[in-house]
Amino acid sequence: MVNVTIDTQTLDVEAGSTVLQAAQRLGIDIPTFCYLKRLPALASCRMCLVEIEGLRRLQPSCATAVTDGMVVRTNTPLIEETRSSMLDMLLANHPLDCPICDKGGECELQNMVMAYGPRESRFRDEKRVFHSEDIRLSPVIIMNVNRCIQCQRCVRMCEEVVGAVALGTVEKGMDTAVTGFEGSLASCDQCGNCVEVCPVGALMSFPYRYKARPWDLAETDTVCPHCGTGCQLTVGTRKGEFMRVRSKWDQGLNRETLCVRGRFGLDFVASRDRIKRPMIRRDGVLVPVSWDEAGDYLRGRLSAVEGKAAGGLASPRLPNEVLYQFQKLMRTVLRTNNIDCSTRWSTPFDILGPLVARFYRRAPLDEVIGNDCVLIVGGNVTEENPVTEYLLRDGARRRHTGLLMLSARPSRLDADARVVVRVPPGGEAAGLAAVVAGLVEAAGQTLSGEASADISAKIGRPEARADSDGLDRLAEALEKGRSVTVLVSVELLRLPEARATLQQLNNLLRVLHLLGKGPAMQFLFDRANQMGAWDMGVLPAALPGLRAITDGAARATLARKWGAEIPSESGAGLDAMLELCVGGRMGALYIAGTDPLIAYPDRDFVARALGAADLLIVQDTFLTDTAGLAEVVLPSAGYGEETGTFTNNEGRTQMVRKFREPAFEARGNLAIFDFVAALRNQELRPSMQGEIFDEIGELIPAYDGLTQETLGADGAFTKAVPTPPAGEFFTSPPAPKAADRLMLITGDCLFHNGYLSERSEILNTVADDPYVEMSAEDAAQLGLSDRDLVTVRSAQGELTAKLKVNRRFPEGLVFVPENYKALRLNRLMRRGEYPCPVDVRKAHAAFEIPSVVDVEPKPDSLR
Repeated sequence: MVNVTIDTQTLDVEAGSTVLQAAQRLGIDIPTFCYLKRLPALASCRMCLVEIEGLRRLQPSCATAVTDGMVVRTNTPLIEETRSSMLDMLLANHPLDCPICDKGGECELQNMVMAYGPRESRFRDEKRVFHSEDIRLSPVIIMNVNRCIQCQRCVRMCEEVVGAVALGTVEKGMDTAVTGFEGSLASCDQCGNCVEVCPVGALMSFPYRYKARPWDLAETDTVCPHCGTGCQLTVGTRKGEFMRVRSKWDQGLNRETLCVRGRFGLDFVASRDRIKRPMIRRDGVLVPVSWDEAGDYLRGRLSAVEGKAAGGLASPRLPNEVLYQFQKLMRTVLRTNNIDCSTRWSTPFDILGPLVARFYRRAPLDEVIGNDCVLIVGGNVTEENPVTEYLLRDGARRRHTGLLMLSARPSRLDADARVVVRVPPGGEAAGLAAVVAGLVEAAGQTLSGEASADISAKIGRPEARADSDGLDRLAEALEKGRSVTVLVSVELLRLPEARATLQQLNNLLRVLHLLGKGPAMQFLFDRANQMGAWDMGVLPAALPGLRAITDGAARATLARKWGAEIPSESGAGLDAMLELCVGGRMGALYIAGTDPLIAYPDRDFVARALGAADLLIVQDTFLTDTAGLAEVVLPSAGYGEETGTFTNNEGRTQMVRKFREPAFEARGNLAIFDFVAALRNQELRPSMQGEIFDEIGELIPAYDGLTQETLGADGAFTKAVPTPPAGEFFTSPPAPKAADRLMLITGDCLFHNGYLSERSEILNTVADDPYVEMSAEDAAQLGLSDRDLVTVRSAQGELTAKLKVNRRFPEGLVFVPENYKALRLNRLMRRGEYPCPVDVRKAHAAFEIPSVVDVEPKPDSLR
């Protein structure tokens, strides 16, 4: 520690701290323009100059390290005159168009001039003008170069944090200008973080342009619904109409950053594709009715199917309180454990439950990625969890965290990784097994000989791997690291090898534990409340708190609280529920907030199954394809129309707040559950959001002690329930067989990650057309070129889209994003088979790519 005195106040700070950081700790305000906490110091704006005793010249506080005994003054006549002169020079060429500038009212230059600026300018020359009109850099970003004050925040944010390198500077001195390549942002993520950090109105949001002023907006702090990172954001509305999203620099794990979906993808709340009134099916057609009529009809139909199986499917985008109440409704009113929360994969709870209990670290992501090594298994962080990628890049570049990658798809984060290992889809399990074997061998001296031999005997000897050198280097990096974090993409659960992959993750984490690496694990979810859905027990084999359904004591506790017995046998997941439908054994199938017809990997099968259920109830905000098949449709409040909580990838629980009223005749999800329970002459108590959250805190150990009052600006963390990492090691799986055909994989793309993003007009504006991605080698072998129109054909069906050639993409794979509704990708896939073998060929020239809209006919009432 070193001692520093600033404006007569004394403080001890860590060696290496800057004068600016020390002043901030003392509550002393030093003005800055170019400084950003998460970026390396630039010291170009000269607004933060201070006097340091013993030095002749003023020094930039953002780039001057504190030394022991240093004496600093921040507010002397010389400093005041210097700040005033700096602002005078900035104003010399700055256009005085504040009345029409979108930054008016929240402009840092305005605030600085009011606080420190000259009362009268000494400059009388004509102002420099770069362009007479604003430049449209992208569909969402527009630029007025004349207002730029050369702080370089936008350029550095784009390169250092986002990793896109879409902005740069041209010319020198007074002629310096920020721009994109040839006046566009071709390589841009469209995240708008440059707009957020711009201190003036040089970079602006085009969708928000000229719509409102800050003082016109009612602002609500809430949580992004698009992925499991759990970014905090602030929604601005004007007279109840959605206007914009911004981030707060001092709140949330994301701080000032958001991805394109978070910043520009919330306009889906104003989608015209709303269910306006309840509907029931009459003569094969859905017709709008009143809530009372829907209730009378549903009461009779529920009675008619009583005695047959029931099932429920709820979206992991719904709040914790809604998910908790949904599983309570299913278990106590419809008397079934046939409950699930995913339409894309099954959850092997017998392996997953113990893995989460033993190793899941419910702690800030910034803390867990501060470990020596971070191993990322599966998926593509860049497109699934963009803001998580920003934090990982920061860890690699500034904190020297060793990033290790083991996945089928490349990501932009590969450039910052120390070791990158490409495996075929499904090869993650075998790759992890090889890493475990290599780790045990490399750590033979650390582990006792008996323990090492025992583990080796249990896991067996893995078969030879294609990238054995990369796997050996990965094992060596883990062995050398003092502490290790493992981040696991939930995309791995799509694979038939999901169970084996989780088993090998368990092996790896147990060995790391034995080696004293203090391993931490977190999943990377692409749905906003997937962790919450698991915690709430929206699973066929798990109760709230991830306790097994066979746990008699847990069932008894819940039964006493709920006043109803809980079935003791494990239920059916979605796949098994659909089988029940096809077999004519499903009475009532209740679907809340999700669309399996577009997401489940076998569209024809799921359509047949949903059509075969005796009673299909769909509770949703939007007119989904699944709603088009329902017998009863109940319009529910959507995101932003009800209050609740999400639990993100870290295990952090945060408030999701209401910022608009439910549209048309939609009711809150909790009110609808009460409505359905009343049709069976039962009550769900409690039924109010706050009371339900209190019950969650009472009954789920990880949420013990959490109340809405404890959820501060940054939320509050759930607790890991201590469970010793015990049990048997799992045998190594066989190496995957090499495929002799192109194999189709899918997942999220940057601009779309589900049916919410599909309803965003802004995201559909910035997103590329539907595309097929493959390696340059495969494209050349097939005689294909970038942007060719190609047809992808499987045994199930075919689709046509433009080709995207990626030189970093592995050979033998074809990637098509799953979220372009017009493609209906799941028609190509067969349940239980992933990846899917396909052929790719050049499409007929006359073929037109379908626009991203619904192209299947709907019943007359849905048009």
